[in-house]
Amino acid sequence: MSFGLDGVAASLAWLDPWLAPLFTAWGVPVSQLECWAFLLSLAMVGFNLKVNVWGWPLAIVSSILYGLLFAHSKLYGEASLQILFVLMSAWGWRQWLAGKGEDKQALRVRALSMRSRMVALSLTLLLWPALGYVLEQVTDSDVPYLDALPTAGSVMGQWLLARKLIDNWPCWLLVNVISMGLFAYKQLWLTVLLYGIFAVLSAWGWRVWQGMASTQAAEGR
Repeated sequence: MSFGLDGVAASLAWLDPWLAPLFTAWGVPVSQLECWAFLLSLAMVGFNLKVNVWGWPLAIVSSILYGLLFAHSKLYGEASLQILFVLMSAWGWRQWLAGKGEDKQALRVRALSMRSRMVALSLTLLLWPALGYVLEQVTDSDVPYLDALPTAGSVMGQWLLARKLIDNWPCWLLVNVISMGLFAYKQLWLTVLLYGIFAVLSAWGWRVWQGMASTQAAEGR
């Protein structure tokens, strides 16, 4: 059973000019919409690496663009995730501006305890099949569980990032590698490239934030 998929397609008809091929990569046309989403997403990660608050408004805009692109590609889990990303990015923006840690001080870069990591992993693994089942039952997705896995991981990664937790980077690394396979299946090759770059940046961000945390600890902050 699927929800009003014909209605979804009709509601996205205004996107047609943005979905027209801008160039061809590996024999597959790449749209203007995918190009803009690609560039804004790269800029977003660059700001996140530097713990710069301007990454959040870029996250909001790029999430909207990718939500439209994924809906058009019938990746409904990823499309729905972008809506959540918009909301979580607005929350993350506020967290980085005025959020407090458990010590009631301004948020700083830090790592989860081992126990908290296990809780985060368990929650993600529970969310994955639940999302996959929903996508299987109510959409015409041909990859419901593959779509659901990076969706579940991304929800956790976004929360960890908003709280300035180093663990967001290994989480994003896994999400990005899995997503590359998903988008390759859908022949979204520019997005495959983007997520490959994201994977490299996730490893780099992991290292950079670990260095920041060590510096803060040495300074007694």
